[in-house]
Amino acid sequence: MSLQETLSNQVKQAVKSSFDITLETVEFQATRKEFAGDITVVIFPMLRFIKGNPVQIGETIGNYLVENIADVKGFNVVKGFLNVEINDSYYINFFNNIKQNDAYGLVSPKAEDKAVMVEYSSPNTNKPLHLGHVRNNLLGYSVAEILKAAGTKVYKTQIINDRGIHICKSMLAWKRFGNGETPESTGLKGDKLVGNYYVKFDQEYKKEIEELVATGMSQEEAKKHAPILLEAQDMLLKWEAGEEETVALWKKMNGWVYDGFNITYKNLGVDFDTLYYESNTYLLGKEFVAEGLKSGVFVTEEDGSVWCDLTEDRLDKKIVQRADGTAVYMTQDIGTAIQRIKDFPDVGGMVYTVGNEQDYHFQVLFLILKKLGFEWAKNLYHLSYGMVDLPSGKMKSREGTVVDADDLIDEMAKTARDISEELGKLDGYTEEEKQALYKTIGLGALKYYILKVDPKKRILFDPKESIDFQGNTGPFIQYTYARIQSILRKAASTTISDQNISEISLHEKEKELLKQIQLFPEVVQNAAAQHSPALIANYTYDLVKEFNSFYQNVSILGADNDNEKVFRVQLSNTVANTIKNGFGLLGIDVPERM
Repeated sequence: MSLQETLSNQVKQAVKSSFDITLETVEFQATRKEFAGDITVVIFPMLRFIKGNPVQIGETIGNYLVENIADVKGFNVVKGFLNVEINDSYYINFFNNIKQNDAYGLVSPKAEDKAVMVEYSSPNTNKPLHLGHVRNNLLGYSVAEILKAAGTKVYKTQIINDRGIHICKSMLAWKRFGNGETPESTGLKGDKLVGNYYVKFDQEYKKEIEELVATGMSQEEAKKHAPILLEAQDMLLKWEAGEEETVALWKKMNGWVYDGFNITYKNLGVDFDTLYYESNTYLLGKEFVAEGLKSGVFVTEEDGSVWCDLTEDRLDKKIVQRADGTAVYMTQDIGTAIQRIKDFPDVGGMVYTVGNEQDYHFQVLFLILKKLGFEWAKNLYHLSYGMVDLPSGKMKSREGTVVDADDLIDEMAKTARDISEELGKLDGYTEEEKQALYKTIGLGALKYYILKVDPKKRILFDPKESIDFQGNTGPFIQYTYARIQSILRKAASTTISDQNISEISLHEKEKELLKQIQLFPEVVQNAAAQHSPALIANYTYDLVKEFNSFYQNVSILGADNDNEKVFRVQLSNTVANTIKNGFGLLGIDVPERM
């Protein structure tokens, strides 16, 4: 039982015995720096139930705690705040119980519990991954790791958007202008090659629109009747009909893209347990559209299109199948969700990592699945996140103005190299060690900069600002971890033991550090409940700030006696382990030297 839980129970007992009042909850907060105490009980909310002076109420509860809890050594009351002082022995006992637990704060899932499937990445196969995909992948992967650390069984997955008009645009452009070129003949990653043809289609499409407008056709009509667009639409119909040549081209070009994606995922440090393809799941979606028609969930309009009327749910009508029988995004998302439960019966909920421009889509999807009678539909969650902007402005894939994910990863490593060389921190490293460290620092900077921000907020990403060895950045935290490793290497040479140390008086900085370590399990659980890696990121930064304050004010290897030296080395090791665990949940590596 945590200190807060123990205090909460005893405060309730104090109120019951002293005032004959039953409290449902007790409010706590951190004690302000200017007052003595380790944790503060807020008296003001109790005044709704207890009549009296808040200072006197605080005094009564404080005396009760001193008499009934051995770990409480004293208290003071400031207005409506009861500041409770805790004995050093409580923190030392806590530390001795967790210091050898490398998985402190992390919980193993129970086999019998329901699993959660976390979807992220989910790219289109008509272009390479870009900066927006990077935020998606980092968020989804981190949330999956955090859920696992909080005790949930997790499957990591993606739905690959490998069908639709956008795919046909790249296919048609390659067929018209590609002259048979391949990733091998060009030396390009397959996803980049295919992406170039998506841009080429848009360029040709705009030319044709201008030509039609010049003949007197309106802009809107020209957009609908451009020959290259009509041909792409015809290609989509041929694909859905299984026309052999079209399907063969689709398989070939998608194969190029998958090879390219896999390289990017490896460089980014994310992985998946299972993959789904829209080209498969849309068929199951169409089956359930037919089922929904029978049950009255869907209706057919005069033109043959199928819709779901959600007006009674304060939404609007949503199309689930076009008049020509082809599927829309909603069709395939219905099929994908159902297929996942068929494949993994232990899944009781899903998390969809998708940008906030799709908020309404998922609101509708979840509601339709509930109307189709699926019990698990109440456990679906849209991890909605804001877009990533650059100082130069918004990115557009079809115009070729995106920041390519591979280029960004390389650029981050180069920036890390330039700053490291400028600071002169890598004397004695081999060239191979330097390159590995540049990648670790660069990726750590990128991931931390993105994940420290609440997912719902939009980000203005500045690569150079993210790689800073001072402030709330990944490299600053990595550097602190490496500093601790240096301390531990020096300590090992003096044969520091792993014995339990109990007979010492804690320095104020040691106690503050222990309090911060004590918060880690709760932060993990809160981050899982809120699907927010930002809570882990900012907790880790706070821990590092506390350690650096401890490091500057307390001598570790130069302690006055062996007991203090052993304790401080052990404390430093636990801090390093907690940093490593916290960063592991963000998908960030920590270097042993830096």
